[in-house]
Amino acid sequence: MLDLKVGTVEKIVETRGSLIEIMVKINESLERAIAYTSFVDNISEGNEVILNTTAKDLNLGTGGYHFVVASLSSSRKKSSGSGHIMKLRYTPMQIKVDCAEEQGSKYHAIFNSFSSLEKMPVLVCGLHSMLSPLAAVLKSINRKLRIAYIMTDGGSLPIDFSNTVHSLRNKAYIDGTVTIGHAFGGDIECVNIYNGLIAAKEILNCHIAIAAMGPGIVGTGTKYGFSGIEQGGIIDAVNDLGGIPVCVPRISFKDKRERHFGISHHSITVLSSIAKTSAYIGIPSFKPYEEKFIKNQISNYDIDKKHYVSFLEFSDIEGILRESEVSMKTMGRGFEEDRDFFLTVGVNAKVAMGLLT
Repeated sequence: MLDLKVGTVEKIVETRGSLIEIMVKINESLERAIAYTSFVDNISEGNEVILNTTAKDLNLGTGGYHFVVASLSSSRKKSSGSGHIMKLRYTPMQIKVDCAEEQGSKYHAIFNSFSSLEKMPVLVCGLHSMLSPLAAVLKSINRKLRIAYIMTDGGSLPIDFSNTVHSLRNKAYIDGTVTIGHAFGGDIECVNIYNGLIAAKEILNCHIAIAAMGPGIVGTGTKYGFSGIEQGGIIDAVNDLGGIPVCVPRISFKDKRERHFGISHHSITVLSSIAKTSAYIGIPSFKPYEEKFIKNQISNYDIDKKHYVSFLEFSDIEGILRESEVSMKTMGRGFEEDRDFFLTVGVNAKVAMGLLT
């Protein structure tokens, strides 16, 4: 069920790509909301809008925003472009996009003539917060490196919801974006991860791709009930297409939840049960207790028998991340608050660079 309310636009706070952040008045209360020009236009101060308030009403957060469903002004939004692929299919918010692989696209033939990713490294992530430190380390090692970000539909569906992507694009830390599945708004739209990978290499001409969901992983505290489980399928897709998957594990000793302590159960499930093919995995050479804890996890789940696991010295990575201009946070924690998480991400960028050369 949807919770819908009518509000009045009081202030336009920021415009970022197709995203407009606004303040709306609902029953005399001033609250934050987001409108996407993909769905609605004529967002002006004083206009009445219909808002989806479901997540906030349930105290789920969703970034702390309501979302605009429609404007009650006389303006009518008309779709543009020649594409005929629908995303958010068969919902009231379905939108038309120009998918790169569809028959009328100038790129259509590329997908039919494709043969291999030719050992292109692909960093496969379970969290959106891994994107910033990966890009920071990769570009620090080689500023001329072309990096594509492939955003899956495991989290936020509009790419413009991510302030991280907006910032990395503006600072030239990523060179192009692909949105796959029901995610939308990237430089290139694709139907699935296979064509997303092909587009990253053949259309965006990247050297390395980073595949990760947008902000907002779904988790339920059950073995298989989390949207980051998609990592396993992406690892297999990269191998199917002749690339080299580097699986970035979620590691933290600051998360007090037992299931996320050390190597998160998310990563353990993906690597031990879901991925059917092998990936490269980098792990920092932590302090003795932490390293022993992680090695026990790896051994208990036979992860090292299935994947290529390496423990790496990280002083160079720590220096890069500590001095980086790129903003990075995970679960509300910055680099100094969750150093192990970010170092793990960073050493996997180092692994990918080694595979590239």
